[in-house]
Amino acid sequence: MHATTTRPARVADAATIAAWAAGYDAVMVDLGTGDGRFVYDQARRCPRRAVIGVDTCLGNLRRSARSTPDNARFVVADGLALPPELHRLATAATINFPWGSLLTGLLDGDAGLLTGLRVLGRNGMLLAVRLNAGALAEAGWELGAAGERVVTTLRHAGFSVGPIRAMGSSMLRDLPTTWAKRLAFGRDPRAIEITAVLVERGDAGHRDCAIPAGRGRRSSGDAVAGRREREGRLDADR
Repeated sequence: MHATTTRPARVADAATIAAWAAGYDAVMVDLGTGDGRFVYDQARRCPRRAVIGVDTCLGNLRRSARSTPDNARFVVADGLALPPELHRLATAATINFPWGSLLTGLLDGDAGLLTGLRVLGRNGMLLAVRLNAGALAEAGWELGAAGERVVTTLRHAGFSVGPIRAMGSSMLRDLPTTWAKRLAFGRDPRAIEITAVLVERGDAGHRDCAIPAGRGRRSSGDAVAGRREREGRLDADR
C-alpha cells in the first residue's frame, strides 16, 4: 500500500498509517476517490479529522495550488480488496458516484467489497453511498432498482440502512466532487444518496458476504445508451 501527498510519495505500512490516523479525533475513508477533490475539501473543513482517499490509480489527483492538508492521505488500493492497513480505522466512509468494478461490486454484492466495508470501520461507522443514473444505465440498471439492490447489499453486510434519498441539483452543486458538479449542470442529473451505520463489524472471513444476483437490470439497448451518454469520462471525473 502506498500513501502519497503533493510532497514526495511515501510508503505506509500498517504501523505507519495506524499511528498517523490515531492522532486524529475521527477518520474518514473515501473509496474510489478519483481526482481527490472530495478528500481535499473534507480535510480542510475539519482539521481534527483524518481523511484517506483510496483508488486503484492516483495519477489523476488534482494539483492544488495549496499543499495537501496534513490530515489528508491517498492510498493506492482496490476497493474490492482493501489492505489490512485500513482495517478498523474508519469512523466514516464514502463512495461517491462509483462506476466500473466498484459500482459492479455494490450491485452484485461482491464478497471482497462487503467484507472490506465491514472490517474497514469501527462499530458505528457512518457510510454514505451516492449513485447516479448515467453510471447505472451503463451497468444495465435502473436508478430505483439499483438503489434497492444496494440497500439489500448493505443490510446483508451488517449495516443499518436509512431511506433512499433523491439528490436534487442543489444537493449536487453543494457536494464537493468533480462528478457531482458535472451532474448538477448536465443533461441527466438524477442521483440518489443512501446512508447507513455499521452495527455488526466482523473480520475478514467471518462469513460469506456474497448475495444472490438481483433483478432490475435494464435492456442491453438502455445500457448502450448509457454508455454513449458517458463515453469519454475519465477515471478522475467523479
